[in-house]
Amino acid sequence: MITFRPLDLDCDAEVAMLHRWVTHPKSAFWLMQGCDVAEVREEYRRIERHPHHEAFLGLVDGTPAFLAERYDPRYVELVGLYEPEDGDVGMHFLCAPTDTPVHGFTRAVIIAVLAWIFSDPDALRVVVEPDVRNTAVQALNAAVGFRVVGPIAKPEKQALLSVCTWHDFQAATSALLRLGATS
Repeated sequence: MITFRPLDLDCDAEVAMLHRWVTHPKSAFWLMQGCDVAEVREEYRRIERHPHHEAFLGLVDGTPAFLAERYDPRYVELVGLYEPEDGDVGMHFLCAPTDTPVHGFTRAVIIAVLAWIFSDPDALRVVVEPDVRNTAVQALNAAVGFRVVGPIAKPEKQALLSVCTWHDFQAATSALLRLGATS
């Protein structure tokens, strides 16, 4: 079972775990490779204090397995870079790096994150801005219903703005379930 809870930034072990995740070579697109534990804690304190940005630990059967962030793109990440619509919710997710990947895990996580965001009736569209070089996540995004809007220049990267409505998500994941592609 996949559940979500706010990060506990007062728990040193949890912050150390988060540091390992975001600085791992497999997390290069997270852009935190050079950060120490204190810098990671401060970045997530900044998110915790922000009224329009939230970070959550994703648990699988009670075990930490991924990080999820949601934000209001009118105030965070995409300010001035696109025309937001009512009901837009920005999203980031990061699966814990592992040497023993489980087939279909990342897809299951993004589906769970999107279902969690869309469980809020005010969330009408999810907006993401992956690095243009991150073709793996772009393919994953497309598989779960994201449509590419186009490239945007962010201060830290060239990104590919993409959006997913609840209907697009439902259509894509229904097709995946029929094909048995989420296992």
